Amino acid sequence: MSITCGLLALLEAKPGKGEELAAFLSAGRELAVAEEGTVTWYAFAISDTTYGIFDTFADEDGRQAHLNGQIPAALGQVAEDLLAAAPDIRPVDVLAVT
Repeated sequence: MSITCGLLALLEAKPGKGEELAAFLSAGRELAVAEEGTVTWYAFAISDTTYGIFDTFADEDGRQAHLNGQIPAALGQVAEDLLAAAPDIRPVDVLAVT
C-alpha cells in the first residue's frame, strides 16, 4: 500500500492537564486501529504540555474519513477541559516512506 497523505496535529495542554491529555491520546490508539483508512497513527509528547498526533493514509478519502471519524469527535468533547488552545491540525503530503 502506498502512503500519500498525512495529518499532523499539535496539542497544547492546559496547565496541570498534560497527564490527562497523554492518557486520552494513548486511549485513542484503539479508535485508530478500527479505522479502515488509517495506515499508521502515532501519538507523541514533545514536552509536559505539548503533544501531537501524526497519522498516515493511502489517499485523500482515508484522510477525510479520519477527519470525520471518532477521534476528532472525541477530541472535540475533551478539548475545553484539556487544551489551552484549539488544536493545530495540518494536512501533509507524504514524500517518502521506508
